[in-house]
Amino acid sequence: MDPCPGVRYQGGMQPTSAPLVVLAGVILAASACTAIDGRPADHPCAGPPNIVIVLTDDQRADALGCAGNPILQTPRMDALAESGVRFTRAFVTTPICAASRASILTGLYERAHGYTFQRPPLAPEHVHLSYPALLRSAGYRTGFVGKLGVRLPDGAAAEMFDAFHPRVYPYFADDLGGRHLTDANTDRAIEFLRESDRGRPFCLSISYNAPHAEDANPEQYVWPEACDSLYADIEIPPPATSDAALFAALPAFLRDSLNRERWRWRFDTPEKRQRMVKGYYRMISGVDQALGRLLTALEEQGLAEDTVVILTSDNGYFLGERGYAGKWSMHDLSTRVPLVIHDPREPAHLRGRSVDELTLNVDLAPTILCLAGVPVPDSMQGRSLLPLLRGRAADRREEVFTEHLWEYESIPRTEAVRTSRWKYVRYLDHPEYEELYDLVRDPREEVNLAGEESHARRLRELRERCERWGERLAPHDP
Repeated sequence: MDPCPGVRYQGGMQPTSAPLVVLAGVILAASACTAIDGRPADHPCAGPPNIVIVLTDDQRADALGCAGNPILQTPRMDALAESGVRFTRAFVTTPICAASRASILTGLYERAHGYTFQRPPLAPEHVHLSYPALLRSAGYRTGFVGKLGVRLPDGAAAEMFDAFHPRVYPYFADDLGGRHLTDANTDRAIEFLRESDRGRPFCLSISYNAPHAEDANPEQYVWPEACDSLYADIEIPPPATSDAALFAALPAFLRDSLNRERWRWRFDTPEKRQRMVKGYYRMISGVDQALGRLLTALEEQGLAEDTVVILTSDNGYFLGERGYAGKWSMHDLSTRVPLVIHDPREPAHLRGRSVDELTLNVDLAPTILCLAGVPVPDSMQGRSLLPLLRGRAADRREEVFTEHLWEYESIPRTEAVRTSRWKYVRYLDHPEYEELYDLVRDPREEVNLAGEESHARRLRELRERCERWGERLAPHDP
């Protein structure tokens, strides 16, 4: 079933360049409130909603109070989940900022959009069919603030955004007037809201650099002053998979990877890990406070009741588990992220839910377009989450494919297939080593079953499925 019926570009057709004409059509379509299954929706709506996408950097799935973290204070994020829908099994298709952010913009896997570090800019054909360009073409006012993380070709920013304010760390810079970057970017975002035309819907993408470490800074984690006292009297427990034997059993190419190098920067002594994890948590709490300001601004501008807010991150993160610091691997700590979608127009019985379906970052672009009533290109490889948001049955995703294709000496190129129970991982430049985990019996992925004769058939089956995924997702000549 098409998750957004009647609103897909057929054959990759380009959107019209007459945005006000398109917007009129979008308003008519949204006014009808046709649900994804063709029945009337549960709530009336006068037109397409405003949309705010809040993207953090390196925030792992359990780095939320509402996800069960007993230490981290995220009351605004928790409140957003309590009044929205939290997707408890959300994953990125590539656990690195450059490729993941390109996937969020385009709804494409890394091997389809072809973008990561040290690559040419995102191809123009992918820019044309990115969610900001399509929304802007449809009449939305679009804005971007913060870390884009994707190189764009000349003229692309103007095609995608009416207001474009990219900014990355240092977290404290001379021109910020003593403001932390998280707060300065929030100021920019609130300016965008205040300048909004009430007769035109908007889509604001605010991308925080936090809680990403400031790699060149010896302190690594740099938080707003308002968070100085947080967690001061807390003892951070050691990571659950901190047994040195787990790391020692890895092959040399993993023991010598960038994940291990950055572990030495941040977590190689108990004292350092205490300081660093608290810094990481303080940076997330800083974003949480900024989110509170953003939500308050929506209320003050009279926009809150018509604005969908999406909260997620570009990848997960290791906080010393497995002897690692960083991401880049196919383990859940690296690929699993928070995902909350708050739609105030939905009836009360559909809000405050947790959904455990497997979801992906490539689902965000089609979801955003469907929320706006804008056609979803056939080329997009994700699927709209509207059925799940609206409490309706959807085709259940039985497995997800993840990949990391950047050719970098100390980050191995990797592919994986994950089902609800099993995960298979292979390293493209080290075919001699594979991983197989039973996620039900071994949710922390500590026992590699790939060498067990009793699992040889399953290993072979998942290896073949991994190969088919790669073939299916790769771009093909017309």
